[in-house]
Amino acid sequence: MAADAVAAILLAGVSLYAILAGADFGGGLWDLLAGTTRRGRAARSLIDESITPVWEANHVWLVLVLVIFWTAFPDAFAPVRSVAAVPLWLAVGGIVLRGAGFAFRKEVTRLSQQRLAGATFAFSSLLTPFFLGTVIGAIATGHVPADGTRASLSAWTSATSLLLGFLFVAACGYLAAVYLVGEADRRGEPQLRDYFTRRAQVSAVVAGALSIATLVELHSSNRVLEDRLVGRAVPLVVLAAVCGLAVLALLSTGRRNGVRLIAALGVAAVIWGWGVAQYPTLLPGTTVTVSDAGAPHATLVALIVLFAVVVGLVGPAFILLFTLQSHRVLVQPSEFSTPPGEPGG
Repeated sequence: MAADAVAAILLAGVSLYAILAGADFGGGLWDLLAGTTRRGRAARSLIDESITPVWEANHVWLVLVLVIFWTAFPDAFAPVRSVAAVPLWLAVGGIVLRGAGFAFRKEVTRLSQQRLAGATFAFSSLLTPFFLGTVIGAIATGHVPADGTRASLSAWTSATSLLLGFLFVAACGYLAAVYLVGEADRRGEPQLRDYFTRRAQVSAVVAGALSIATLVELHSSNRVLEDRLVGRAVPLVVLAAVCGLAVLALLSTGRRNGVRLIAALGVAAVIWGWGVAQYPTLLPGTTVTVSDAGAPHATLVALIVLFAVVVGLVGPAFILLFTLQSHRVLVQPSEFSTPPGEPGG
């Protein structure tokens, strides 16, 4: 019972990181695709002002996930850390480079340096979700053995892993675009609202296509997981599909109320669908399960109590942070802000 509760907490942490930090990474994608300095000025300004107050705080959930994973399920964490060491370090490198690029482009004054820092931020924003997706693919396809102690290239470069990597990038872009639609609408920027609406629609279609392609690929890479996704996890799979179609329909008809919540719910449904389909196995193809992954009962109980404390402390802080952000109390003028009299994109 305690192990199941901790596994649910782990999935909740993954969902929060995907929904919040995923949108930040997606902002880097749209920054990269915004175009030239002049043409992309308005879009980059909105992205910059939306991300700045929250991008560091969102990594709290990644730290929580890692701590729970290695403390509660060490017999699963150890082989994942070893076998998927390369994509894990590349993902960490993406986080570091992204933060450096995002911070330094605010400090440097020469245009060439700003462009270099901006490019570092944008490209690094794609590295982390892509390589995290390949790690999940390695786990889901059973390429992480329980006794794995060496890094393996083949474990995370299968077709399923690569599809999941691209799916993670598309999902981040989808969330970012949907969130930015609401941000532009709240600021009374109809041009930017329409700009990101088109990108939200395109990324929703791409993410949906990649989801279907991944499910098809699972037929050959892990038939058991595929059967469970279309079996006991099918309500969550259907929920994710319905949420995606609802977002497309609402954006197409110009109705934006609740769109961000629906998009976030759809992404969470995908994550929980995977968790339900794989349960109780932590490493497919092995005997490592949720209830037999190394941690004693007392440790699991302590983690549950710790999570309750974290929610009590961090939850209100996040609510305050996002409330201040929604009222633009924390916003500072971006270096991409459109000068007076200049058209914004």
